[in-house]
Amino acid sequence: MARTEKKKDVVIVGLGWTGSILGMELAQDGLEIVALERGHDQNTVPNFQYPNMIDELKYGVRLGMMQKPHNSTVTIRRDVNETALPYRSLGSFLPGIGVGGAGTHWNGLNWRPQLSEYRLRSHVEERWGAGIIPEDMHLQDYPVTYDELEPFFDRFEHVAGISGMAGNVKGKIIEGGNPFEAPRSREYPMPAMPTTWDGAKFAEAAKAAGCHPFPSPGGIASQAYVNEYGMQMGPCNHCGFCERYGCYNYSKSSPQTAILDALKRKPNFEYRTEADVLRVEMAADGKTATGVTYYDYKTGEEVFQPADLVILAAYQLHNVHLMLLSGIGKPYDPATGEGTTGRSYAYQMNGGYTLFFKDEHFNPFIGTGANGMSIDDFGMDNIDFGREGFIGGAYWRSGQTNGQPIRSMSLPKGSPSWGAGWKEAVGEWYGHSMSIGSHGSHMSYRGNFLDLDPTYKDPLGRPLMRMTFNWNPNDIRMTQFMKSKMEPIAQSMNPTSMQEGFKKEGAMYDVRPYQTTHNVGGSVMGADPKTSAVNRYLQAWDKHNIFVLGAGAFPQNTQYNPTGMVGGLAYWAAHAIRTDYLRNPRPLV
Repeated sequence: MARTEKKKDVVIVGLGWTGSILGMELAQDGLEIVALERGHDQNTVPNFQYPNMIDELKYGVRLGMMQKPHNSTVTIRRDVNETALPYRSLGSFLPGIGVGGAGTHWNGLNWRPQLSEYRLRSHVEERWGAGIIPEDMHLQDYPVTYDELEPFFDRFEHVAGISGMAGNVKGKIIEGGNPFEAPRSREYPMPAMPTTWDGAKFAEAAKAAGCHPFPSPGGIASQAYVNEYGMQMGPCNHCGFCERYGCYNYSKSSPQTAILDALKRKPNFEYRTEADVLRVEMAADGKTATGVTYYDYKTGEEVFQPADLVILAAYQLHNVHLMLLSGIGKPYDPATGEGTTGRSYAYQMNGGYTLFFKDEHFNPFIGTGANGMSIDDFGMDNIDFGREGFIGGAYWRSGQTNGQPIRSMSLPKGSPSWGAGWKEAVGEWYGHSMSIGSHGSHMSYRGNFLDLDPTYKDPLGRPLMRMTFNWNPNDIRMTQFMKSKMEPIAQSMNPTSMQEGFKKEGAMYDVRPYQTTHNVGGSVMGADPKTSAVNRYLQAWDKHNIFVLGAGAFPQNTQYNPTGMVGGLAYWAAHAIRTDYLRNPRPLV
């Protein structure tokens, strides 16, 4: 029989970015809050301290900050005719583990979607007609506008400590910033980071081609900074250990550097680690949650934590898994198109060129996760979907992130893969290459979804979540369009040689190479309960005291890294809970 803890006003599942934000916001109203984190506790000191953290073998290769598949994973298949098999070795995506979640090991790139992305279906239908939308594409508008979200984007950027250069402040276009961004109310909280030689070289070529380069915005401190919670950041030293690592220098935006130490000082907040939530418990009528049951790895027992309000703030995959296990929303059925939980899973479509310059030195050991220069000339707002034959867009970026010798050895095609020949090639080419990346949108489709696997279970006896996913022709056409535009710019830089990495027609999803940890959808937000799992405030349609945060809310994936949108939506939901729901708990409209 499960042990029962003292009832709380709020239970938060997961203590990463969204859990930390909701904890901090709701704690200010005096609510008694407990956060449950499945992983271990971790802080900048001692867990991320120098020199222990800059261990490429432990963290960059053996993925020391990621969850272990033998504890938690999914099964994967490409379509309903395949048998799904467990994702046994991390490759394509890397969910984090421990307090801070993926917010501890991300690269820091931080964006707001372009204006068309909030109302993408309406944008397409108004300009080109519904006829260009593929029959199997789940194209949806967000149920909230950019103007509504802008103050919450701004709040997240100033809490997280984002460096950048605005290109559009209140409608005024600013030279050197991104002229295609949605209008923001004020500048970034910190100036843009300086770029390395590869970014400067790309920017020169892009500008010569008529494009509009600007510094990549990111959660990397360009100077000393203190946010509204009194949390301090120090200026980055460009050590080149951002993605897959915790920051030892207090320079990368993370729950640890931006929120957690302030939150832990709140007397009405507590958190428990190694507490793996098994399910959300429901009242007898099934209309509200009564709390959650979790497995306490420290004591080896199940624990029931009663609460009036349940916030699902785990990683997107885990939130959807908990919804399926707990009966939150109707599970999606691709055969009928009915149901919403697990519907519209989407990913990211990336590509790029690697350029080799025999006589140029790039010093790759100097870098940050969000380093470099970007262009948005081929973003969503700037493409004629009807003419080009696809729906989507991408931003491009060039900027080295690290020179780690085990996993950052770009070599020209034809170089030996081992032995003396490989060593000779490394000696000849290390530090002589750069890349230009295309980071593209990914639409959602009828055949890409999440449900419970009928065969495989985790160590606690729960069915694993099953991912059914494959690439679709629309997104392949989009990335091939990016290739056609990028190639002449890359050639104009006169490299010794260059090679491309874009997916081609007929490409099948391969879980082995890393691609991105930008898993979205499955708990989509919307205005219609028939096509969305949560409403515009991220509140479950069928159980009003459950709110589901994170990138699962995205109806399709934007062309950008998701953290900025995730943070903005978290503050948006927190505002609705604090100013409306708590006064009169009910379904919000």
